[in-house]
Amino acid sequence: MSSATIPVIAIDGPSASGKGTVAALVARALGFHYLDSGAIYRVTAHAGQRAGVSLDDESALATLARGLDLRFDGVEVFLNGEAVGDAIRTEEAGRAASKIAAMPVLRAALLERQRAFRRAPGLVTDGRDMGSVVFPDATLKIFLTASCEERAKRRYKQLIEKGFDANLAALFEDLSERDARDAARAVAPLKQSADAVLLDTTGLSIDEAVQQVLRDYRAASAV
Repeated sequence: MSSATIPVIAIDGPSASGKGTVAALVARALGFHYLDSGAIYRVTAHAGQRAGVSLDDESALATLARGLDLRFDGVEVFLNGEAVGDAIRTEEAGRAASKIAAMPVLRAALLERQRAFRRAPGLVTDGRDMGSVVFPDATLKIFLTASCEERAKRRYKQLIEKGFDANLAALFEDLSERDARDAARAVAPLKQSADAVLLDTTGLSIDEAVQQVLRDYRAASAV
């Protein structure tokens, strides 16, 4: 099977929309591989900070990204064999990832690494530009979103459950600023592709969102 014939479900959307959780569960239901593209940027920022590389040094970060010893095992992320999932899920790590994700040289350095995750029997991936840039020929493109208020509540609940301190008002402000930054960046801005299906999860449970994506995939595969 050539890579071009391997099905891809690309789920894009803003921070804390639930796209990662939905994508992972859809992948599990279909027996597909899963790629959290945002984790790649978070790991790159994390590795850069560990190595003393400035988050303003695009060239150095791109060089670092090309050589990352990065591995995914389900939703866990390993850097140089060390599990770094908790370290890269903080709000600070998210802000750092959002900052470096606007760098065109870095994005180009990571493009082929992301495409290499396309393996049989299929791939479910989530991010900001999975359908528009990384996998423009995806079988199904979903733009998954929710109101900023709902996303802030979800992130607050997630952080509290993991034992982190969190402030709901601060989270709302941070998400609003991140949305604006991601939408305004010159390279691969956050936006719904013309051929993407809009899925607003504000009033949906996780299972309802997963089932909707599975229905959309079955319909797209039947075309």
